[in-house]
Amino acid sequence: MTSPMSGPTGADPAKAVAAAKAAEAKSKSLGDKDTFMKLLVAQLKYQDPTKPADSTAFLAQTAQFTQVEKLEDMIGMLQSQRMIGASSLVGKTVTYMDDTGAMQTGVITAAKLNGDSEPTLKVGNTDVQLSKVTEVTDTKTA
Repeated sequence: MTSPMSGPTGADPAKAVAAAKAAEAKSKSLGDKDTFMKLLVAQLKYQDPTKPADSTAFLAQTAQFTQVEKLEDMIGMLQSQRMIGASSLVGKTVTYMDDTGAMQTGVITAAKLNGDSEPTLKVGNTDVQLSKVTEVTDTKTA
């Protein structure tokens, strides 16, 4: 009978991590939760049966998994707040620094959020990162 364990000392943690990373590479759509679970399962799969994982370490990993879930929830809320903030600028006149360092002024016609990046504002035909905006004024009073 063959065993995935290496040598007489038991499991090879590097093999467990490599197996989990290989499984992750097969599927581009994996999230942090899936990655963590695959690593945990691989660790349990390749552990030495005569020296099972320490229950304290297992509980610590479970707590870390819970923290990752909560952080993901917070990131989602932050992205929602960013989008709400950026969308509230639509119709406003902004002054921003363009790629050459010159100051430009225009009216925001749209706002978008691309993944984890900062909001991008559409000013005329130009996409402007929110961090490049130096002044916002109400179009009605501008």
